[in-house]
Amino acid sequence: MTDRLTQFLDRFEAFLTRAEPLLPASQDTTDWSAQAYRWRVRQGVGQLEAVRHPHAIRLDQLVNVELQRGRLTANTRQFVEGKLANNVLLTGARGCGKSSLVKAVWNEFREHGLRLIEVEKTHLVDLPDIVELVGARDERYIVFCDDLSFEEGDHGYQALKTALDGSIAATSPNVLIYATSNRRHLVPEYFSENAQTRYEGGEIHFAEAIEEKVALSERFGLWLSFYGFSQDEYLAAVRQWLGEFSVTTWDADSERAALQWAQGRGARSGRIAWQFARDWAGSR
Repeated sequence: MTDRLTQFLDRFEAFLTRAEPLLPASQDTTDWSAQAYRWRVRQGVGQLEAVRHPHAIRLDQLVNVELQRGRLTANTRQFVEGKLANNVLLTGARGCGKSSLVKAVWNEFREHGLRLIEVEKTHLVDLPDIVELVGARDERYIVFCDDLSFEEGDHGYQALKTALDGSIAATSPNVLIYATSNRRHLVPEYFSENAQTRYEGGEIHFAEAIEEKVALSERFGLWLSFYGFSQDEYLAAVRQWLGEFSVTTWDADSERAALQWAQGRGARSGRIAWQFARDWAGSR
């Protein structure tokens, strides 16, 4: 009997060793003392992972976005003060400050109880779980979705649409969604959709199908648009970042180099200005 019991225990232990990696990961305790989080999903279990070293960009470091900065700051201040505020969609040219502005506004109010949760597009289906997790807490939370766009059949589209205002549950008063995108209409539209009205088997009420695609953007109460920089705006951004990197000399050589840098990348933006300033300051 002892030998049989030993064999059984050995086989059971071997079974547990093989099965353990297949079991859902245990959920770590959320560190509520943190000020910024990423939503992470491991082995099917989602949790808030504290960001120990968040990007400390400031509002005064961003140039050529004064209008957008004022609107987003005012909306966020209302939210932090417990007043009504809107979910925000920031759209437009790449590299012109959309994501940086969201992080800078959060930095402005983080000492007043504002928290930031970064959620990847692939995890938008977990938005109801995130809202439920933080809904009863005293802090205010910005759910940040960066570089947002959807393809046909993307499940995150419906999840975000529901989280904005389409659920049977009321929206949480301590959660707002700030999203950035390079396109105003987050779901692509195709010329072939118009052609469907002329062929058998196509959408009969195709206008309603188009409206469905536009509806997601319209659920954001505040839209902020960003545009590419003019040459003067680009150079102003370069000088701003050079000053941040303790480079005070600005002459014809540095201006020529900055313009050549932008020309080589085929665009002028805050990101390109920042990249040039880092290169220029690092080579001095």
